[in-house]
Amino acid sequence: MSLMKARIITAMATPFDEKGQLDFDRLEPLIDYLLANGSEGLVIGGTTGESPTLSHNEKLDLYKKAIEIIGGRVPVIVGTGTNNTAETISFTKEVENIKGIDAVLVVAPYYNKPNQAGLYAHFEAVSKNTVLPIIIYNVPGRTSVSIDPATTIRLANLENIIGVKECMGLDAISEIIEQTSDDFSVYSGEDNLTFPAKCIGATGIISVASHILGNEMKEMYDFLDEGKMSEAAKQHRQLIPKMNSLFSVPSPAPVKMVLNNQGIAVGSVRLPLVDCTKEESQSILKILNINIK
Repeated sequence: MSLMKARIITAMATPFDEKGQLDFDRLEPLIDYLLANGSEGLVIGGTTGESPTLSHNEKLDLYKKAIEIIGGRVPVIVGTGTNNTAETISFTKEVENIKGIDAVLVVAPYYNKPNQAGLYAHFEAVSKNTVLPIIIYNVPGRTSVSIDPATTIRLANLENIIGVKECMGLDAISEIIEQTSDDFSVYSGEDNLTFPAKCIGATGIISVASHILGNEMKEMYDFLDEGKMSEAAKQHRQLIPKMNSLFSVPSPAPVKMVLNNQGIAVGSVRLPLVDCTKEESQSILKILNINIK
């Protein structure tokens, strides 16, 4: 499947062992599980993959091993963005040497608070210095800066900027879709907009909830593709409280807890994140209608 056709891309959690180190023995079962349960593409080393606490070498090792396991079955996107333009360029160029990467996910620079001119210049510089396709990641809730739709639309004219993961809601998604070419991929980064974003023309969703709800999300999109709007809408209404439960504690703690509970071992989260408490776990599993194991 090409990246253009991937509707549900899972921002994959990174499996750790009991000592908090990367666990490659747990990586293959996790990837196989995701690909068997609705995921049509994977983001490795994104926010859900705890990229802020992965070292440079850990990311490279993780990307190489994940791509080897995936073996071309689905598109692979890897995270290379930082708040330092030179560092982002350097790491992205390093990642170019790994065969099997379909695109890089480059987040808006966090903490520095650049204006729109700075944001455009950042992504333009990265674009000029890599041959890899770039997906812009706009997530103001984590970066404290928002890329205006107009800036994203300008950036879409650069040859190797092929898409955006947009977390600023339906208005922004709608404007970007309307004013970019059909080959520019627009993904919602908010799970609760999986259905409405697709309805207004988004390519799909880059998702956290698809770790747990991938089959249901795929079914919802299949309903849409078949013109079964009422069935898709009903599925959306039933998924919303379940999706929201997976963000009731800072992500990816809830997703990791549920995966561990279901026998897909991924370990704990790294500090400064902490695992779900027993009470939080019970509440989330109850909403998901999953028995505690």
